[in-house]
Amino acid sequence: MRCELPGGALPTLKNKMKELVSNSTTSISQARKAVEQLKMEAYMDRMKVSKAAADLLAYCDAHIGEDPLIIPVPASENPFREKKLFCTIL
Repeated sequence: MRCELPGGALPTLKNKMKELVSNSTTSISQARKAVEQLKMEAYMDRMKVSKAAADLLAYCDAHIGEDPLIIPVPASENPFREKKLFCTIL
């Protein structure tokens, strides 16, 4: 005796099972990739934030003379200066 489900539900159940198997395979694959990424990051050489900040400050102090935001560019050398328009009345 064969059992019939109303509205052809049997193919739908098969599709849902395939989808669940596919989703679990995908999530396992994603989890493996995440673990590999975390392993790679765990072996990276790291620097303390205090040392990185000190290095950044030292760099800024060493290059302060070249910074146009600290020491402005002379108007004669500034390519972005506003052009003066001279109007002449005839």
